[in-house]
Amino acid sequence: MAAIDSHAGQVENLSSPCDNAAIITPNNDTDLIYVTRAVWVGGAGTINVTLAGGQTVLFSGIVAGTLLPLRITRVLSSSTSATDLVGIW
Repeated sequence: MAAIDSHAGQVENLSSPCDNAAIITPNNDTDLIYVTRAVWVGGAGTINVTLAGGQTVLFSGIVAGTLLPLRITRVLSSSTSATDLVGIW
């Protein structure tokens, strides 16, 4: 039996729970398929991202098990040392 989704058909906004997720492989040349609403960082380190607004920012000192509420279009491999990244949208 399929799961019942009692929230199906409701309008989503940025405070709604996310519906999708995918593993992120950092890449200097390729954008993500979808802009994220958050990024799960499973392994500690730094993450170098391009935000939806176009800025590139290096976040450092991220501890393992952190959920970053960032709308990003790319995770760059240069200067990214954090591991087990998951994009959520």
